[in-house]
Amino acid sequence: MLLLALDTATPAVTVALHDADADRTLAASDQNDARRHGELLLPAVDRVLAEAGRALADVSAFVVGVGPGPYTGLRVGLATAEAFGAALGTPVYGLCTLDGIAYASGLDTPFVVATDARRKEVYWARYADSRTREGEPAVDRPADLAEQVAGVPAVGAGAVLYRDTFTGLREELPADQSATSLARLAAETLAAEGPAGFLPPRPLYLRRPDAQVPANYKVVTPK
Repeated sequence: MLLLALDTATPAVTVALHDADADRTLAASDQNDARRHGELLLPAVDRVLAEAGRALADVSAFVVGVGPGPYTGLRVGLATAEAFGAALGTPVYGLCTLDGIAYASGLDTPFVVATDARRKEVYWARYADSRTREGEPAVDRPADLAEQVAGVPAVGAGAVLYRDTFTGLREELPADQSATSLARLAAETLAAEGPAGFLPPRPLYLRRPDAQVPANYKVVTPK
């Protein structure tokens, strides 16, 4: 079974093609650019498929990070995965982006994952181990979390950015999302739980988009 995983919920534009039967990643692409998700994603998919010597039609299922993440970047990955799935009649499975980062940590004791939510906030969640999230992801100001996360092992770009709050930062562990880890987690989830173990491929925003209609916007109606 070939899984094509992609995620654009963070500044990372990450794609990986994973052979679930052989438990190996055939090709992967990881780029960090918070403003060019739409420009970078499709070329990355083409590059990964070409490197692996496979075609999009060979993919058995698409795996996509559903966030939490900023509005514009997040929807690029989700829209792309759903378009592929609809065109090919191929399943699309959603996974929490924070779960992918947690899985990559390999930790087997409690810790937290935090990503940059902008607006001086972080998206974050607690984990019992690298495969087990405790509760739902949240968005908060780092200062409001200080007592809860002080000294707790922490991974992710949000923890790096606010290291004074996440004092248990594990700098030696991956901070960015990786589609390779997301695909491996998806393969394990499929083997253990089947499609029921996934989230719908819908965005997990946690807050309203940054772009807002101006308060004094004048509505023009036809005469």
